[in-house]
Amino acid sequence: MSSCTRLLYFVKHRSLWTHVRRNATTWSPVGAAFNAKPQRRQNLVEKNVGLFGVSELSCPAGFQAATETALRNTRRLVDKVISGPSGVETVESFDQLSDELCKVADLADFVKVAHPDPAFREAAEKSCIEIGTVVEKLNTNVELCNSLKKLLDNPDTVSQLDPDSRRVAELFMFDFEISGIHLDEKLRKEAVALHVKLLDLNNEFLVNSHQPNRIARSAIPEHLHLHFASEGSFIQVGGLHADSPDDLVREIAYRIYLYPNADLMKCLEELLKCRYKMAKLVGYESYAHRALKGTMAKTPETVMSFLQLLTDKLSDKTAKDFTMMSNMKKKLNPLNAELMPWDHPYLSGVLRAERFNIEPSLYSPYFSLGACMEGLNHLFSQLYGVSLMSEQPSAGEVWNEDVRKLDCHFTIRGGRWLQETGQYQLPVVVLMLSLPHPTQRAPTLLTPGMMENLFHEMGHAMHSMLGRTRYQHVTGTRCATDFAEVPSILMEYFASDYRVVSQFARHYETGQPLPKSMVARLCESKKVCGAADTQLQIFYAVLDQIYHSQPQNRSTTEILQEMQNKFYGLPYTPNTAWQQRFSHLIGYGAKYYSYLMSRAVASMVWKQCFVQDPLNR
Repeated sequence: MSSCTRLLYFVKHRSLWTHVRRNATTWSPVGAAFNAKPQRRQNLVEKNVGLFGVSELSCPAGFQAATETALRNTRRLVDKVISGPSGVETVESFDQLSDELCKVADLADFVKVAHPDPAFREAAEKSCIEIGTVVEKLNTNVELCNSLKKLLDNPDTVSQLDPDSRRVAELFMFDFEISGIHLDEKLRKEAVALHVKLLDLNNEFLVNSHQPNRIARSAIPEHLHLHFASEGSFIQVGGLHADSPDDLVREIAYRIYLYPNADLMKCLEELLKCRYKMAKLVGYESYAHRALKGTMAKTPETVMSFLQLLTDKLSDKTAKDFTMMSNMKKKLNPLNAELMPWDHPYLSGVLRAERFNIEPSLYSPYFSLGACMEGLNHLFSQLYGVSLMSEQPSAGEVWNEDVRKLDCHFTIRGGRWLQETGQYQLPVVVLMLSLPHPTQRAPTLLTPGMMENLFHEMGHAMHSMLGRTRYQHVTGTRCATDFAEVPSILMEYFASDYRVVSQFARHYETGQPLPKSMVARLCESKKVCGAADTQLQIFYAVLDQIYHSQPQNRSTTEILQEMQNKFYGLPYTPNTAWQQRFSHLIGYGAKYYSYLMSRAVASMVWKQCFVQDPLNR
């Protein structure tokens, strides 16, 4: 038996509890660490180890150095694959090649959106584009592909591969095929150029889809100005204000935030056009057909059948949910009773709170961040033999004290592979959450929704932490997209089960456990308007599929209007373009249905493995 550690960084905005109270609650070390104010360390002697322990990243310029090192190692590995004999070493070299690039690209992908320093963000963005371009060139490198093809076309050599190596080799070949390796040189160059263009379009859409819209202050009633950010003579609207109890605030936010932005709409149209052109170039009927090859669903036809089946099964319940919301709106505002899209999130919350008395402020004292981390620690210990331990970051490893470092300690059995190598490249995982500010008298307190989201994200983290694969190309969340959400959604079931919640939900002052009746009410409340909530997700998934199917010869807004009327149930609002805020189109293009399919799979796993005893290993 040998002990292993894996690093997990927990990124939280704002500092934690500014005043540690002496009370009846006794926390475990990990719980205490997250409920105590992090200590700012100033050690001028200690060496800067670089972001997340990557020595080059002690300054923004280090990204260029890390990128150059990765590309230099990549060239060496490409030469090795092309000139070397076929065998399992070929697969290992391909995986090393992938790892060299991913180690920099994955880190840069995170830093470009998370780091507070613009210089770091810009350097990371540059690395993302540079490595992304190299990846696309490698995916159309004929000599590299032929080395793999030679391996897979030789029955004698293939028979000597273990199942994992054969599967990984097939996945690398699949990457070549969907990138157009079979095309002539001119068309391969065109494919690479399209990929590079898509990298730019993806980034442009992703960045601008979160930018606020603004309107003259005089355009909205003066008494509503305080609900929005001000910029001179303008009001800025940076979100939908979906939880506002004021109907007019929600409507104004919806109409302004979703008001069409000509440049953003043009970017989206061009992005979809380029994706379709790329798919056709490499031999697919549509981008959706290309994207879904290798997933559980396999084809767009299967996805649409799944979504239509869900719609049919939910139709009666969805209609009842919207009727309940409509009645509630009439009760709250008889003069403006028509149910509109901006009402759905708010009214469903009102119905839950009214029926089950689940006001978040009643629950938050039991869900301090430390208590929730203690609960996760206990759950992972019971299920996996894993314990979380708070660790002090080294100098330069994180950007401020709000970023926490955890060691994930666990015991593993010494298998054949470990006995031969004696080492394993341990993963580093980051959780990024936006949590509420602490106060002078209390630590960070989570609402039930925040607690569930923490469990969800930790599901992703542990999927990567516990993946003990031989090859990094298939480790953790590097799996079929429509399976990747299963571990995280499964964690939501644990977060809703009293047998689990009772292990950690304690009042931060008194130490009293959360009453069972409150947990029961919380669980039951999630069923209220559940059909309408799911139907909204179905609408998004359908829209995603249609956008990535054959060209429609109509605008993305016209498509949205038709799909909203057909698959949602609440009317389209003129002069709005919700799709320009649909940032999931970048990372989940043609795959947004994955959330729904993963939820179905997670439900089956819970019922078969955990419903009787969620803590039984």
